[in-house]
Amino acid sequence: MSRIGRKPITVPAGVEVKIDGNVVTVKGPKATLTQTFHPNMTIELQGTELIVTRPNDDKLNRSLHGLTRTLLSNMVEGVTNGFKKELEVNGVGYRVQKQGKQIVMNLGYSHQVIVEEIDGITLEVPDPNHIVVCGADKQLVGQFAAEIREKRLPEPYKGKGIKYANEHIRRKEGKTGGKGKK
Repeated sequence: MSRIGRKPITVPAGVEVKIDGNVVTVKGPKATLTQTFHPNMTIELQGTELIVTRPNDDKLNRSLHGLTRTLLSNMVEGVTNGFKKELEVNGVGYRVQKQGKQIVMNLGYSHQVIVEEIDGITLEVPDPNHIVVCGADKQLVGQFAAEIREKRLPEPYKGKGIKYANEHIRRKEGKTGGKGKK
């Protein structure tokens, strides 16, 4: 059995789980998330615990077992606490500011880059060099943070650009300029 797949998921108070065949809806204080799972996986609510079981030990079912359990766990975590990704903006003159439901970024281009909030995502700008992407859906938060990071990827020479707060940029040495070569 999958070590991850056989762990039960504890459903905290205030979270409502509705199972309709292979469609699971999790409703909590922050949001409501719905996801369709593979029909081979059996999802049951026993008391305050969600349990995922598989019919047999086929390779497909083994791989789906841990995945299904992890996705369910992320749904429960998202509707109770939510997820967030922190981004840092590094570079001379690079800054971010929030205007209503959008953020305006100066990233060294001839124009400002504007990113609009989408449903299920909130953007926070605690200071001009940081962006915090918050939401209940882990996949959506990660995807949206990656799209913001893509606006100006960090470069390896000076480290300018948008990077994740916990990301380490490998730095490169510049050109030596042909010293001593003739």
